[in-house]
Amino acid sequence: MADPAVVLLAGGRSRRYPDGDKALVELGGQPMCRRVVAGLPGEELVVNCREDQRPALREALGGLNPRFAVDPVPDRGPLAGLLTAFRLTAADRAIVVACDMPFFDRATARALADTLDDADAALVDVEGQPQPLGAAYRVAPAREACETTLACGSKRLVDAVARLDIASVDADARAVRNCNCPDEIDAAADALERRTPVQ
Repeated sequence: MADPAVVLLAGGRSRRYPDGDKALVELGGQPMCRRVVAGLPGEELVVNCREDQRPALREALGGLNPRFAVDPVPDRGPLAGLLTAFRLTAADRAIVVACDMPFFDRATARALADTLDDADAALVDVEGQPQPLGAAYRVAPAREACETTLACGSKRLVDAVARLDIASVDADARAVRNCNCPDEIDAAADALERRTPVQ
């Protein structure tokens, strides 16, 4: 079976990170967005972003041959961004990660993709809460769920996920933890410097 696509959501405004676009923050010697996707199994990298972000993201992801799924209307949130990416990819399955998940790894991606044999979506369960990012989706049903959810007036990704047949995956919680503010990014940098394992 072919590897899934990798979808990187990077269109947010980084409102809790005052020093610019957090996707571009250097972490462990490379931009955080690159750290998130480098080494993941995938035949295609699709990056959802705003048009003004594309030049910097293209540079940060140099050599990874990203395809850009630019939001036709910016600032509508991750649900709309995911739909934009799903409309671009030709893959039937996708690993979906946010640009601020520096501990997401190949093993977690593989476990999620393997679980799609029995479900529309595979999500990491953290304390009883399935996480919609750092997840795997079958593209066709997920795209339909996104379209239906937006048409019903919701912008919440969890509402789209609720329309899918979900399988939970037991994985390290830190793999799907995001870094929003300077303190969280600094803590991630410290952990990477110490090379501590994901836990």
